[in-house]
Amino acid sequence: MRIGFGAPVAGAWATPAYLASFAGRAEDAGYASLWTFQRLLVPEGSGMEPVYRSVLDPMVALGYAAARTSRIRLGVAVINLPFVSPAYLAKQATTVDVLSGGRLDLGLGVGWMPEEFAAAGASMARRGARAEEYVAVLRTLWADGVSSFRGSFYQIPPGRQDPGPVQRGGGSTWSGPPVLLGGMSRPAMERAGRIADGWITSSHADLSQIGPAAAVVRDAAAAAGRDPGAVRIICRGVVLAGTEAKGTDGARRLLSGSYDQIRADAAWLGEQGVTELFYDLNWDPQVGSVSVTPEAAALRAEEILAELAPG
Repeated sequence: MRIGFGAPVAGAWATPAYLASFAGRAEDAGYASLWTFQRLLVPEGSGMEPVYRSVLDPMVALGYAAARTSRIRLGVAVINLPFVSPAYLAKQATTVDVLSGGRLDLGLGVGWMPEEFAAAGASMARRGARAEEYVAVLRTLWADGVSSFRGSFYQIPPGRQDPGPVQRGGGSTWSGPPVLLGGMSRPAMERAGRIADGWITSSHADLSQIGPAAAVVRDAAAAAGRDPGAVRIICRGVVLAGTEAKGTDGARRLLSGSYDQIRADAAWLGEQGVTELFYDLNWDPQVGSVSVTPEAAALRAEEILAELAPG
């Protein structure tokens, strides 16, 4: 199982200096990947978690990190696809892939907050069907030569979108960066198994149930005639070091507590079929909140990064 790290994109530590330094530190420490996420709008009076109060754009942040690193993979988990046209995101993703030398993992979600849909001028209707077509458009635009697409939601006139991505396959039969799909509902998991290179859990996922969830994804891949073993299972690991957080059942939440407990949890997740786990400190109130000082947040994050470094 590969171990990644959540980039400093939310709260006090989301500064240019810390984004650059933590990207480099994660690479030097042996982490396999660096991840961002999207939050378009925080509705007034919504009482959302501190992590969402101040968030950098995920693709711009990855482009910035690409210039500060040379080996670590760069992922976004996730961009909500209804908020941006597939042609525009295809160009953004290709640009990050080119500037990073072919290191992008593109995670997509269907969104859930009505206020964000309103702000983006997007529709919440038929999000699942839209997602399937959206992925098809991306792969059409990333293919060599002149391409076109005509579907129920998107139309691409015949043409070219150059330059093309550096990655030419993502471990599958299609071109372009690996496309990963998020979503914790059964239809979302099955969609990921059918059409995506991998599936990503949400920040609120009950990771104690990851084994059955991974089985749903891989069963859907097999039913679609794909190799289920080639579909990646990626977990966002919300780390709460030094605090034993409780789940809804009263048991200790995975990836909380002592460093030994967190490392043991990570090993267990690997046994359940997880192919990649990234430790995301943005959800730690002492790191990803706007109420702490950048220096204090960075000091805590530095300790956790070092303690949980792979190997």
